[in-house]
Amino acid sequence: MARVQLRRGEEGRLQRGHPWVYRTEIASIHGTYTPGDIVAVEDYRGRFIGRGYINPASMITVRILTNDRDEKIDKVFWRRRLTAAVDYRRRVLAGAGTDAYRVVFGEADFLPGLIVDKFGPYLVVQTLALGIDRFKETLVEILDELLQPEGIYERNDAPVRELEGLELRSGFLKGPFDPQVIIQENGLKFYVDLAAGQKTGYFLDQRENRAALQSLVKGARVLDCFCHTGGFSVHAAHYGAREVLGLDISPEAIAMARRNAVLNGFGNLCSFEEANVFDALREFERRKERFDVVILDPPAFVKARKALEGAIRGYKEINLRAMKLLSPGGFLVTCSCSYHMPEDLFLEVIQSAAMDARRRLRLLARRGQALDHPVLLGYDESRYLKCLLLEII
Repeated sequence: MARVQLRRGEEGRLQRGHPWVYRTEIASIHGTYTPGDIVAVEDYRGRFIGRGYINPASMITVRILTNDRDEKIDKVFWRRRLTAAVDYRRRVLAGAGTDAYRVVFGEADFLPGLIVDKFGPYLVVQTLALGIDRFKETLVEILDELLQPEGIYERNDAPVRELEGLELRSGFLKGPFDPQVIIQENGLKFYVDLAAGQKTGYFLDQRENRAALQSLVKGARVLDCFCHTGGFSVHAAHYGAREVLGLDISPEAIAMARRNAVLNGFGNLCSFEEANVFDALREFERRKERFDVVILDPPAFVKARKALEGAIRGYKEINLRAMKLLSPGGFLVTCSCSYHMPEDLFLEVIQSAAMDARRRLRLLARRGQALDHPVLLGYDESRYLKCLLLEII
């Protein structure tokens, strides 16, 4: 087995539990290997740190699978890791009223580069790193045995695969079946397009935050910005809102949102418009529109650290505009799904927006991603979703 030796002083982050070895941290590689092979990682003195798969084409050159020198990476290993991931979800989601959840959350489940989502009786699989992609057939076989899905769909069309030197592809791994399925979430039903929807088809990480609307929206006029396929909108209607307006720039998302509202009996209460949210918020302000609750769940404005400055401007703009649409006593539900936007900085941006909007805020709750997206301490990248519940004073 080839050995990757780190530069002096680069071992601390790995010893604290971070699973990535960057190209710039490597002093030398001893032995021969093929990209995707399992290699050992050592500190500068040659002391064992862990074992993982290597891809010299990627800035993340090694992804650690185990810190146990004696643990073999074989089919028994993969079965043990997948079984642990499945068992965890069965424990934490018992009684949650959902049949859709994340089964495997990559590094947070000690399976770097692997994403598996369950949508009713179907699975969607992503292998986003070269090392894990080499084991895809074995992983799919074990998942089929453990969960016995009616079908499995591959969504390996994520651009991040290109950074690993992998081709983009999607299609049936077990099937075929109709990729437009109906899931249950918090007692509601939603259409999900496993073949063409965002990510793997639906944003499962917001499940618990959508349920948190229950105490905020009764009798309210609600504006749901970046509504996607209507998850927050339909929940708001379900929890007693008197009127819900959802906005999204995607005509496909808007069409699906309308279907989801009708599916749950809220076709008359919920309306949806195809719109650029930034433009729509300015127009609502010009017309002196007022809402009791505004929900902001934008896409990731910052996908790399170098884009942070522009993202800050974007987050401030939409939050400032939203605050101006809320009367005193109204609620703002504002989110960021960007890891590069840490929560403390996000709060600073929100506070700056409040000052410019001449509004005072009370912070009701800081929330994150759902329990099926666990945060691995030592690996900050696994804590990416921020959701703040705020009252306008």
